[in-house]
Order: sequence, then structure tokens, then C-alpha cells
Amino acid sequence: MNDSATPHIPVLLHDVLAALRVNDLPDGYFVDGTLGAAGHTAAILDAAPCARVLGLDRDPAALALARERLAPYGDRATVIHASYEDMPNAIQAWQGNTAGVDGLLLDLGMSSMQVNNPARGFAFSQDGPLDMRFDPTSGGITAADIVNTWPADELADILYQYGEERHSRRIARAIVAARPLETTRQLADAVAETVASAHHGPRQHIHPATRTFQALRIAVNDELGTITRTLPGAIGLLRPGGRLAVISFHSLEDRIVKQAFKLEATDCICPSRQPVCTCEHVARVRVITRKPVQASADEIARNPRSRSARLRVAERLSS
Repeated sequence: MNDSATPHIPVLLHDVLAALRVNDLPDGYFVDGTLGAAGHTAAILDAAPCARVLGLDRDPAALALARERLAPYGDRATVIHASYEDMPNAIQAWQGNTAGVDGLLLDLGMSSMQVNNPARGFAFSQDGPLDMRFDPTSGGITAADIVNTWPADELADILYQYGEERHSRRIARAIVAARPLETTRQLADAVAETVASAHHGPRQHIHPATRTFQALRIAVNDELGTITRTLPGAIGLLRPGGRLAVISFHSLEDRIVKQAFKLEATDCICPSRQPVCTCEHVARVRVITRKPVQASADEIARNPRSRSARLRVAERLSS
């Protein structure tokens, strides 16, 4: 199946435009750190007739589609093959200064293009190689490297930590026993045969391998480490009044975003029992979303993947 066989529908689109106040910034500078198929970026450019957007993505296939989609916008859209972790350097090269940007978006979910291409190895519903890298040109470990070489205890740890899989040790032992595993279907079958009875209760609606695949994808791409390292610097890229919007799709990501925003919105982070502040920590943001924004029932009906999306927004303070 071609990467573009199923079009990618941008999640929480209207909420993102409102959060970044695109309509109030017709000549604003925005960054889409997870460009994908450019759905959010195209909408920003349509809503703000003189705005400029810098789009970054690690996935070369997604970038090819994004460049084609954004071609009509000319130099208002700039596309770079890079991780959102590299935003400081990319923005410096794009703007030529450090004045900051008006809005920054991170959509941490996988796109339908990635899931629907068996060659990428993200989905257990289609047979393909155990890859799972967002950027196949980058080198680095693949899911096959992990399942075929890591010790059982290390496998169990990532399944539990990144997949919140309560059968992690049983699954890890089964993976080691089934080696070598070369395809997504082989891995999915090995997991399903091991824990099918435990997962397929009357209230269980997900495939037994869902959490295992999630955990491996997170480990392969260092997703949690990347977002943890990126958020403090991303806030520093905003000009006063600029906003950072982050869409997450599972509780681990959302927790990192929530805690980072809370920390950056707090003046003093000294222990409560300490009588005098010595940390010199100063709040840099105001949290706009006390609770995350979620998709409406109508959006979920149109785009089921939006069901798990959580949008959190913070605004850079003038100080």
C-alpha cells in the first residue's frame, strides 16, 4: 500500500488554530515541529494570509508529500528534514535572528501514512519488516534489533515502562523463545499466543500486541526522551505572548507535557519546607489549558484516531 493511500486527517485542527491564535496573527511566524502531511500547516497558512510556517519532520516520505502539498504557498512555507529536537538551529537559519516565533505546534502522534505502509513496520495488522523508525535514513536501532538481541529483562522493562503492559515479563520470555523474529506478524502472533486469554476478556477491545508495538516504537525513536529534552528549549523559542501547543496520544507523553508546563509556570520550585527561596526559578509560561482539550464526538466519528488525542497549551510570559 502506498504511503498516501489513506489521507492523513489533522487532529484537533480547529482547536489548534484557536490555541495558536492564528486568526489574530495574519503575518505571524509559526513552527510545525511534526509536519507530517502538512494538514495543520496548510490550515495555518490558509487562515493567516501573510503568515510563514517552518515545518520539520524526521520522516522523508512525509516530507515529500508535505512539500508537494505546500508548493502553492511558495516561500511562506519552509520544509526541513529534521527532528523537532533540532528546532533552535532550524529557526535560527530560517529567521536569521532570535526574535522568537508566535506559535509552535508539536503533534506527537503517528500519521496514517506511517501506519498504513507495511514496509515501515508500525502496524501488527499488516505484515512487514520490524523497523518502526520514524526516519529510516538515520541509522540507529530497529524494532528487530531490540526483539532479537535484548535480554529478556530489558525487553520486559521497556514493555512495562513504555507500553504499560502488565504481562511484560511473560511476553518478553515468549519473544526470546521465538527468536529470530523478522516480521510484524511474527511478533504479533508470538505476543497473542502468549497472552490472548488474559487480554480477550469481555471488556478487552484491543489487540494483545497493541501495547508491545507501542513500547517498541517509543524505544526505537526515543520518543519520551526527545519530548522531555525538547519542551524547555521550545518555550525559549517563543516571543512574549507566543504559544506552544502539544498534542499527545498516550498517558506517558501527556504526563511529561503536563509536568513540564506546570514546572515552567511556577516561580519557586524549592521544597515547601524551605523557608527562603534559593532556586531562583522564574515562571516562563502561563498554562492556558488547565485540562487537556479533547476531540468532540463529531470529530471522533469522522476521525477515530482523534479519540486519544490530548491538547495542552502554554503561553510565554513577557518576563
